[in-house]
Amino acid sequence: MDISSIDNQIKDIEEEIFNTQKNKATEHHIGKLKAKIAKLREESEKRKSTGTKGKGFAIKKSGDATIGLIGFPSIGKSTLLNQLTDADSRVGTYDFTTLDVIPGMMKYKGANIQVLDLPGLITSAHKGKGRGREILSAIRNVDLILIMVDAQHKNHLKHITEELYKAGLRLNQKKPEVIIKKTGQGGITVNSTITLTHLSWKTIKSISSEYVTNADIIIREDITQDQLIDVFIENRIYVSALIIINKNDLLKKNELQKRINEIKNKGWKVISISARKNIGLDELKRSIFVELDIIRIFMKPVGKKPDFTEPLILKRGQTIEDVCRKLHKDFKRKFRYAHVWGKSAKYPGQKVGLYHNLDDKDVLTITILR
Repeated sequence: MDISSIDNQIKDIEEEIFNTQKNKATEHHIGKLKAKIAKLREESEKRKSTGTKGKGFAIKKSGDATIGLIGFPSIGKSTLLNQLTDADSRVGTYDFTTLDVIPGMMKYKGANIQVLDLPGLITSAHKGKGRGREILSAIRNVDLILIMVDAQHKNHLKHITEELYKAGLRLNQKKPEVIIKKTGQGGITVNSTITLTHLSWKTIKSISSEYVTNADIIIREDITQDQLIDVFIENRIYVSALIIINKNDLLKKNELQKRINEIKNKGWKVISISARKNIGLDELKRSIFVELDIIRIFMKPVGKKPDFTEPLILKRGQTIEDVCRKLHKDFKRKFRYAHVWGKSAKYPGQKVGLYHNLDDKDVLTITILR
C-alpha cells in the first residue's frame, strides 16, 4: 500500500467519524475508527521517513539538561537565545533567519542548561513542510520545550500545539498507567483498579482489538480513548512545556493580562517577556529551572568543608547511586556508605545507602573502599 492510498484511507475514516452521531451507543465504534487512523498515520510516517536518515539536524547534547525553543518564524527566538546564553544566533526581521539548530548554554544556579534555537515551525510541519519533520524529530529528545508565541497573534499557540500533538508529542502529560500483557490465547481481558468515567469495557476492547488479539489489560487511571490509543502507539513522547508570550511591551497591560489568563485557563504554564528589551527574563530562567526539576548536591570530602561553588546537578528522584555514576565509574563498585545533611536526611549527617533519594541543596559525603 503506497502513501497516497494510506492518506486516502485516513480521509475516508475521518469523514465517517464526522458523519457518525456521537452518543453512548456509538462511542466504541468511534474509538475503533480513531485507533485505525492512528495505525495508518504511524504507517504513513514510517514510509515518509524512509530514506531521510542522515538529513536531520546534527545535535550534540551537552550540559545538565537540554531545552528546545520553538515557534513560528520571526517570533524572536534567536534574540531570546542570545539573551539567555553565550550563543550568537543570527537575528533578522524576515522569516527563516535560523536555518539550522543553534545551541547555547544558559548558566543558572550552578546548572549548565543547553538551549536549542530551532528553525521556525509552520503549519503542516508534521507532514514535513518547512523542514518540519526534522524540527519535530529534534524536539523529541529535549527535557523541556519552550513554545514562543507573539503577544499580538492569538492563534499561534493553537497551531503549534496541534503540530506537536500530531507529531506524537504529549505536552505536560504523563504516560498513562496501563499495563498490556500479550497472551497466547483467551482473547482480550480488561481489569481496572479504579472507576472509569470516559471508557466502557466495550470501547476498551474495540480499540484494543486493532492492536492485539489476545492480551490481559490492566488500567490504573481514568483515561480517555485517545490516551488508550497512545499506549498502543509506542512512539509517543511525554515532555514538559512552558509557553512564552514574547513582545509583551507591544500590548497594553490589561490586554496582556487578558492574553495570559486565556492561556492559563487552558491549563498551560505561561511566562510573559520581551526578548528584545530584556523584560521578564529572570522569571523565565527561574521557571525553566523549576520545570526541569533539577536538584543541586554539594559534595563534602571526608574531614573537609562542603564545596558550595560547584554543585553536582541531578534530576529530582535520583539517588546516591546516580551520584556515584557521575563521579567515577568505580564509585558504585567501591561504595561503602554515605552521610547526608539536608532535607532528605532524617537528622544531620544521617548514614545512608546507595538507594537513598536526595533533595535540593543536600550536602553529601561518600565513603568508598580504598
